[in-house]
Parts: sequence; structure tokens; C-alpha cells
Amino acid sequence: MHVVVAGCGWLGLAIGRELLNQGHRVTAVRRDPARAAELAAAGLEPLVLDLTEPNAHRQLPADVQALVGCQSARSDSAEGYRAAYLGVNRTLLRAAEELQVQALVYTGSTGVFGYSDGREVQEDAAVDPRSPTAEVLVEAEQLLVEAGQRGLPTRVVRLSGLYGPGRWGTQQRVRSGALALGPGDDAFMNFCHLDDAVAAVLGALRSGRDGAIYHASDAAPPRRSEVVQWMAARLGIQARVSAQPAAVGAANRRIRAEWSRQQLGLTLVHPDFRSGFSLAPTVS
Repeated sequence: MHVVVAGCGWLGLAIGRELLNQGHRVTAVRRDPARAAELAAAGLEPLVLDLTEPNAHRQLPADVQALVGCQSARSDSAEGYRAAYLGVNRTLLRAAEELQVQALVYTGSTGVFGYSDGREVQEDAAVDPRSPTAEVLVEAEQLLVEAGQRGLPTRVVRLSGLYGPGRWGTQQRVRSGALALGPGDDAFMNFCHLDDAVAAVLGALRSGRDGAIYHASDAAPPRRSEVVQWMAARLGIQARVSAQPAAVGAANRRIRAEWSRQQLGLTLVHPDFRSGFSLAPTVS
């Protein structure tokens, strides 16, 4: 297939490379022309385009057969989120309809769940946005789901906290003490390694159901204290302790993804955070 990857950054580049490995042609969309050389060096066909611009869908290749949206917001404001996740998705939906693509996969976020009571959250759980940006993410999902119900081949993959080569931020936070033991230790954290995120997106592209929502998350959400203690021991440092109170209403939930893996025929490369973070360099 000819696949357009929109918002081809860290995740999108990994998706594009795997698509190439599987024999597909990939057009990589970025709004920053300075990134075109990096995309071309990876074997992708760069397309410099701001998908929030009017009629941007008309500048996508006419022979595209599938679309993957992994765009990110330019700012953490609700306005930034609206441009990235509503504006761009509307462009992709127009392209999907006019070009009659075989699939459109949008990479969303488990941030649509703000539950703070440690509950397990399945794919069909009611969303619970607790911030203006989370509300935008919910609205973006609804765009894709409703389009699927109208007959467009849309799928949503909600991603848990991504990590992997080039993105070991949780470990760095433990090293610096920004992530420490203390109030809120029993809260659950949810991770997804880059390799498993790519597999989930491609699985949805290949065999997802129209209008369906899938989760990409590992099989064993740990408590924060478990993460801090394990990473500190691996780094050979003493785990920091903080008396800073936990943020009021901070998310505390266990994202489950067993149904998604079964539906998409996936086996996790990294079933828990230890498996994935054991590959992280210990020297900063």
C-alpha cells in the first residue's frame, strides 16, 4: 500500500520505517521543512505540509491507500490541542472520504481517562476527561468513531505512556528526583514501549474494525513506588523521597489492553516496564 503518515515525529518515523520493512510505500508529512532530510534519509517520501491549513487534504498524494495520524500539539493549551487533534483529523477524514482509502488510524491517548481510584479501564469504559485538553482528545476520538459509523474505515488506537530508544524520560526523572517516593506511591503508571505501539497501530491498519477503539498498553501496570525503586536500583542510586503532596485528582488507573491484543493478533515485545527499560542506557 501507499500509506501517508501524518505528524511523522518520533512515533511516526518508527511506524514509517516498519511500513517500509513490510514493503509499503510511505509518504511522511511534517509541517517543519527542516525535518525533511531526516525523513528522506530513512527512506520515506517527505511532504512538507501544515494539515491545519484550509484544503490541505488536496495536497496529499492522490494514490494514497491508507492514512495514519500521529500528530502532536504545538502547545499544551486547549487551542493547541484543538488545532492538532480536531483540525488535523478533520483534514484526514476529508482525505479518507475523497480518496476512498482502505483505512485511517488515529493514535489517541489513554489520557481520556482521568479516573483517580485505581480502577481497571477496558477499551469500552466510559471516558472521564478531567482537563480542557483531555476534553479535546475525547472530541477527537468521537470524530473518528462517528465517521466509522457512517462507513469510513476509521480506527482509534489509544496509547499509554510511550517510551523507548531516544525517549527514556521516566528513568531520567527518577535519576533527578523529579519522580520520587512519597505521597501517591500507590498510584498506578501505564506504559507502552515504542515497538509495541508500532505493532498496535499497524495491527489496526491491517485488521481493525471500522469505528473501533483499541488500547496499546503493556500487560502489567506498576505502582509508582515499584517504578521508582526498580529504576533507582538499576541506576545504582538511592531512590529520592519527597514530601510533596500528590496532585489533587491525579490520574490513577490501570489501562487494560488484552481485548485489543486478541482482536489484532498481537503479542507484546515488552510485557512490562522492566522489560523495556532494561534496554535504556544507565549513563546520562
